[in-house]
Amino acid sequence: KFAEKKRKALVVQATGTGKTRVAISLSDAMIRAGWAKRVLFLCDRRELRKQANNAFKEFLPSEPRTYVTGASAGDTDHRIYLSTYPAMMKVYESFDTGFFDLIIADESHRSLYNRYRQLFEYFDCYQVGLTATPVDFVARNTFKIFQCDEQDPTSNYTFEEAINHYPPYLVPFEVDTHTTQFLRAGIKYSQMTAEQRQQLEEDEEMPQAIEFEQVEVDNIVYNKDTNRHILRNLMDNGIRVADGSRIGKTIVFARSMKHARVLEELFNEMYPQYGGNFCQTIVSDDPRAESLIDDFKGDGNNPDLTIAISVDMLDTGVDVPECVNLVFAKPVYSYVKFWQMIGRGTRLCSNLFGPGQDKTHFQIFDHWGNFERFEQGYKKAEPSRSKSLPETVFEARMNLADTALEKQNIDAFELAVMLIGKDIASLPTKSIAVREKWKQVQSVQSVEILRDFAAATKATLRQDIAPLTQWIDITRQEEAWKFDQLIARAQIERIRGSSKFDDLRDEIVVIVSSLRINLSQVKAKLPVIEKVKAVEFWEDVTVHELEVVRNELRGIIQFRKFDNPQPIEPKIIDVKEDEAEIERKRHKVKLDKLAGLDMVAYRNRVNKVLQAIIDQNEVLQRIKRGETVSEKDLEELCSLVLTQEPGLDLHDLAEYFPQAGSLDRAIRGIIGMDAAAVHERFTAFVQAHPNLASHQIKFLDLLQNHIAKYGSIDIAQLYEPPFTTLHNDGPDGLFEEPLVDELLDIIGTFQSPGRENS
Repeated sequence: KFAEKKRKALVVQATGTGKTRVAISLSDAMIRAGWAKRVLFLCDRRELRKQANNAFKEFLPSEPRTYVTGASAGDTDHRIYLSTYPAMMKVYESFDTGFFDLIIADESHRSLYNRYRQLFEYFDCYQVGLTATPVDFVARNTFKIFQCDEQDPTSNYTFEEAINHYPPYLVPFEVDTHTTQFLRAGIKYSQMTAEQRQQLEEDEEMPQAIEFEQVEVDNIVYNKDTNRHILRNLMDNGIRVADGSRIGKTIVFARSMKHARVLEELFNEMYPQYGGNFCQTIVSDDPRAESLIDDFKGDGNNPDLTIAISVDMLDTGVDVPECVNLVFAKPVYSYVKFWQMIGRGTRLCSNLFGPGQDKTHFQIFDHWGNFERFEQGYKKAEPSRSKSLPETVFEARMNLADTALEKQNIDAFELAVMLIGKDIASLPTKSIAVREKWKQVQSVQSVEILRDFAAATKATLRQDIAPLTQWIDITRQEEAWKFDQLIARAQIERIRGSSKFDDLRDEIVVIVSSLRINLSQVKAKLPVIEKVKAVEFWEDVTVHELEVVRNELRGIIQFRKFDNPQPIEPKIIDVKEDEAEIERKRHKVKLDKLAGLDMVAYRNRVNKVLQAIIDQNEVLQRIKRGETVSEKDLEELCSLVLTQEPGLDLHDLAEYFPQAGSLDRAIRGIIGMDAAAVHERFTAFVQAHPNLASHQIKFLDLLQNHIAKYGSIDIAQLYEPPFTTLHNDGPDGLFEEPLVDELLDIIGTFQSPGRENS
């Protein structure tokens, strides 16, 4: 393609077929041909950067390499530059646009276009995207960024091609499906046999209260005997070493850190003859995690480590060719992650079972019906773009202008035009996305043009300008912008004379009444607060008066009081599984049916429906604020969603969030959590440690923003970008151990959902 004067290419390769090796070969060829002097290799995690660095060192040892960091930005003395996307985003403007001759982007998926597109538009050079995501699930924008037609990458090498090649590049796998009654249907006293009930009654004070859904198994409730079956099935049926004396190298994908610990303890109870070094848990909260990974790969000090139980840390980025068994002890709902996990076993391994006896296949034990789920072949959906908060505010102000004109309220129209003009003036002119639409921006900058509010102007504002507002920096101002949106909606309904205004009025009063008046910033606004709380204020309130309230209070609106839900303690029981209900099946995988399912599409579909109703739905708003909701509330919400989108049952949603544990937390994982509620839970920590350094405060901001967006955070994510951009060791490198423990306790409050009794 480059020989044809094209500048970009997209290469799709099945997991395990050597994307990094292709990157090195391409770099070598272009350097030797004189087409490239400096190469930039981009990836999304530090572990992959380290792995790529080692590979470049092995195959191109004479080429000088360096990591791109804040300290090394602008370094011009090397040939190969390696960086994570977040690190490069911070320093890319310190390089000239023509500094690199070749950029290779590993794992080019959806987030590339949304978050890192500026890198590829800033640098003028050859650019190659590498991805293991199957073609059907490469995002349309990814094809666009690498100048390929949709679903037509420059090169596509599939898993099926790799295993059918002679000689093969990957090994195939066989699947052993093994499920139990509790894994399929949940752990419920009402559905147990008499023998199982008796066991439970002997150990539990309130056995009838044991009614856990499937999604809560190995998440909120742990049944020891269920996990014994998982381990026994591996030890009885897994691929063994050459002499059959012990099981071969195995990765067990656990559902949570607690689940991983339960599995490890049970293994040591069941198989004490192997000692404590044979089976170990590798999770992010263990300071030995990196050394344990080295042990498992055969590069450490413990050659006995054979079974690695992991939560997310071994799903990607770790290659252990000797691995012959994978245990799916958790449900998987992402098609991409599903194949990444399978990829942990696909590597070739010569002489594994003795001279001339190579690894020919590996074994997968599926305890959650993952393969059956993916083989059913769900319909692929095009993901939708979630609108940013500034965009929704901008659109609300557009609606205010439309409504004011319709009702001939000239004062309200002038106000809306003024606010729209301010939003346009706030667009970041250095943003590449804004520069691309600069002609359209200039066309609506004039106050006279906005006042005219012609059809063409409105079309430009909605289609071109509104999406650009997502680039306005609202860091630590999220609550103010939400208040802007609420006031705009109230102004619209006031002009319309709609009964909806009463609900919006009540919401404004509730928010203002929750401000903490003991704070000096809030106390200074007490006259305004008292006025808003007074019934008389609302009798003949005008759009202008609401605007005064917005201007006076938006700067303090984040100082509100919230109730923190009490975390739910996980429960461990030991009830014998009914052997008659054990289902086992061995089958060949139908690869053609595993070519088009990514639950991200399902998530986006749910988000689209929820965002359409959240402004009018109190239950969704309470979930977003992290407040408790009742079962009745959730049932009513599920019914409402079904009327909006027939066939979309929110009861199924919890299954798509393995760590969720409840429907309300699963919903919060999609719509995010109210930023003020998140901030409130960290307030005591900040007040207790008033001398925090700037980088520590920045870490807290990152953490709170993530939780606000996703509703919670897994501990493992604290040791990955962007949390490692401030220090390679994440929070451990930024805070003393007691402070880290305090932070983990706070994070734990987001893990357990609040629930009222119906």
